[in-house]
Amino acid sequence: MSTLPFHLCLAGPTASGKTAAALAIAQRHPCEIISVDSALVFRGMDIGTAKPSTAELAAVPHHLIDIRDPLHAYSAAEFVKDAQALIVDIAARGKLPLLVGGTMLYFKALFDGLDDMPAANPEVRAVLDAEAAEKGWPAMHAQLAEVDPVTAARLAPADSQRIQRALEVFRISGLPLSHFHAAKSAIETEASRAESTRSRALISLEPADRAWLHGRIAQRFDAMLAQGFLDEVQALRARSDLHLDLPSVRCVGYRQAWEALDGLWPITELRDKGIAATRQLAKRQITWLRSMPQRQIVPADAPDALAQVLAAVDAALHNRAAS
Repeated sequence: MSTLPFHLCLAGPTASGKTAAALAIAQRHPCEIISVDSALVFRGMDIGTAKPSTAELAAVPHHLIDIRDPLHAYSAAEFVKDAQALIVDIAARGKLPLLVGGTMLYFKALFDGLDDMPAANPEVRAVLDAEAAEKGWPAMHAQLAEVDPVTAARLAPADSQRIQRALEVFRISGLPLSHFHAAKSAIETEASRAESTRSRALISLEPADRAWLHGRIAQRFDAMLAQGFLDEVQALRARSDLHLDLPSVRCVGYRQAWEALDGLWPITELRDKGIAATRQLAKRQITWLRSMPQRQIVPADAPDALAQVLAAVDAALHNRAAS
């Protein structure tokens, strides 16, 4: 597609202060926020996702929040389509599109496209293995036939390795494996890649001290428990159509709470397991960010982190105007 209008991206691991920074940017510049978060899309999942408060949502227009029932998945491909349309619409209204979040797969898909086949994901594979242990690989093959009939037609119902990979690709990207095997209709040139980079600025909130982030994660998880997180999960469990294999229920925190309420381990271990899982998420997010050399890093734990973010935004907008 043609180059998008200029847009600002604010990324960072969980609990790094992205929401506060985004609201500070919105106070200085007329903008609308596009959420880049695979958990915030789900309705009824507010406490465990640290969803912006009603007041925060009212302070500046937000998009891609509460757009899915927890029963239904939301893929990276859907995000790219929705985000691109929103960037164009927001810019047409004379405002700055501000993309904020920590789902790095979404950022990467928006920046680089979805032509490259997703890498193996141990967590997705573990879920698929568990499903196969319960249902059998022929049933998994039938599931594949529903989402990718082209690939399913060339695989035997017992070909577990290839069925697993095809389902893994679909669950990560929202696209069938056959899509990636098809010839690319066009190859992006270096010139178009450079122009695409000029159309955005990426600011990344990354802590210099990992212990600072770990402390913030623990504080936030404690706050979630105090706000009634378990009651929120109980309400989801009361629905007969939701289960542990859904992307919504597999969100960090929700999965651990669901398993505890299922009796898989004592509820007294929820705090430690939830914090540990959130730390692992943050570690993965930082690893993703390090693969994005175009980002401008702001130390999230710096006393003047907000001021540094605002200065980086001002510089990006000045450079854009001067170019």
